Amino acid sequence: MPFYIETPALLQALAERGYAEPTAVQSAVLEPEAESRDLLVSAQTGSGKTVAYGLAFAATILDDDHLPQAAAPLALVIAPTRELALQVHAELSWLYAHAGARVVACVGGMDPRREQRALAAGCHIVVGTPGRLQDHLTRRALDLSALRVAVLDEADEMLDLGFREELDAILGAAPAERRTLLFSATIAREIAALARQYQRDALRIDTLVRNQPHADIEYRGIRIAADEVEHGLVNLLRHHDSGPCLVFCATREAVRRLFGRLQERGFAAVALSGELSQNERNAALQSLRDGRARVCIATDVAARGLDLPNLDLVIHADLPTDKATLLHRSGRTGRAGRKGLCLLLVPPARRRRAAALLASAGIEAVWDDPPSAEAIRAGDQARLLADPLLTEPPLDDDIALAGELLAAHPPLAVAAALIRLYRARLPAPEDITAQPAEAPRPARDRHDNPRDGREMVWFRAAIGRHGRADPKWLLPLLCRIGGLTRRDIGAIRIFDRETRFEIAADCAGTFAAALDAGASPDLAIEPADAAPAPQAARPPARPGFRPAGRSGFKPGGKPAPNPTPMARPPPDGGTNRGANRRARWRAR
Repeated sequence: MPFYIETPALLQALAERGYAEPTAVQSAVLEPEAESRDLLVSAQTGSGKTVAYGLAFAATILDDDHLPQAAAPLALVIAPTRELALQVHAELSWLYAHAGARVVACVGGMDPRREQRALAAGCHIVVGTPGRLQDHLTRRALDLSALRVAVLDEADEMLDLGFREELDAILGAAPAERRTLLFSATIAREIAALARQYQRDALRIDTLVRNQPHADIEYRGIRIAADEVEHGLVNLLRHHDSGPCLVFCATREAVRRLFGRLQERGFAAVALSGELSQNERNAALQSLRDGRARVCIATDVAARGLDLPNLDLVIHADLPTDKATLLHRSGRTGRAGRKGLCLLLVPPARRRRAAALLASAGIEAVWDDPPSAEAIRAGDQARLLADPLLTEPPLDDDIALAGELLAAHPPLAVAAALIRLYRARLPAPEDITAQPAEAPRPARDRHDNPRDGREMVWFRAAIGRHGRADPKWLLPLLCRIGGLTRRDIGAIRIFDRETRFEIAADCAGTFAAALDAGASPDLAIEPADAAPAPQAARPPARPGFRPAGRSGFKPGGKPAPNPTPMARPPPDGGTNRGANRRARWRAR
């Protein structure tokens, strides 16, 4: 079905871009019942949402099929991240190019004075992030008095990042009679409340098929030892050597470390995280699009909105925190009808978490091992034999030089030199330890002793009673660091300034290797020379003495020392949701 649009300028732009038929969400917003109404839309990532709302508000900002003289903006698009805002700016620029639209981007990390000059010169559409838009409003550089339509793109992500106050300020400054188009991957309770506050008689459009994952993405869980995650990633990148790849990490520090390691191994890699300037982030993405870089290591700033048309592979080096992050990360591939592959690197201690995450998203993943070094070398040989350099017709100069080479050297020596040159540009594969398939764990009797029949080894951690050490959070932490189970951990002894604990001897080597690999960067753990000495009995309390309690104060009114920053137990109940979300975002 062709596009049903009465605007020749937009039809021409769509034809030039190869848009022959609208996607499901584009067809839905062009229905007669959606005309001139507020819209509450949920659609799958990669479904063409940007073009959809660009077409949806065309009739609202066009006067008799043409735009008025540029002055105060007529349309405002709010996006959660810089990358998404810049991508939306690019999409709307070509869509409205033949209509003569002036589209201005306002994002953090760019020169605000240049943006102010562009706004003062007049424009038709403004695209920006909440913080920068609010800043321009405060400085009176952004005039919303003539606004006819406001679009909230990826509204769920903006609320997750704690931008509710900025959205209230921006939408509160816009005319009440404007149209409001709200686009979100999911319509959760917070999104519904936002819609009720800022929309009037909104038309609900849902193009998602519930409880079904993206049909064009294949998911695989890769079993890997806790201390071999980096080696497994290297082998996966070498095995899938056909196009650009996006690798997701949980924190900026993990991005920095992995970026440096891959570059040292010879991969053409770029990094993408919130600590980079906008120019650096743009340059990284452009290198990936141009083919100058093949691997992009990123935090979740790249999980939403990035459109990399040729991206066929997404790797989760760190597991996503929830279902929405999993789907948005993975949605960078499998776009516009292309097939995509999503790989999750899962150490033993995270397999149950990974299985639960996949199940919550309705995904059936195939579990596999990372490719071995032998398999990668066999693939290299096959790719060499099928390389286009060997099948393309040679040029005259090439034939002449080839004749000189064969006259000076035996053919076998020339062929061997070609093989060495081909292998020299390839990073070396890593040897991987085979991981057993996950087997059902037998139920543990509550009277079982994990030390029965097993030799134990003592370790020590640099946090004790003064740091509020508690087995309730220490035990899961140790299991996560070393890929252990509770049966592998014996006694835990907490002293004033340190904690000592037992690890089963058959797991101690793997645990120590994980520590050497940096699995516990924020809590110092090392082998203990011997078992801890028995604790001396404490002297009887003096009359009137009150010990330090949960308030954290010692006798005399002095506060107890704070614990190690990263070793503090998690907030009780996770009630301060906004602060927790902002803290996670600052780590990206």
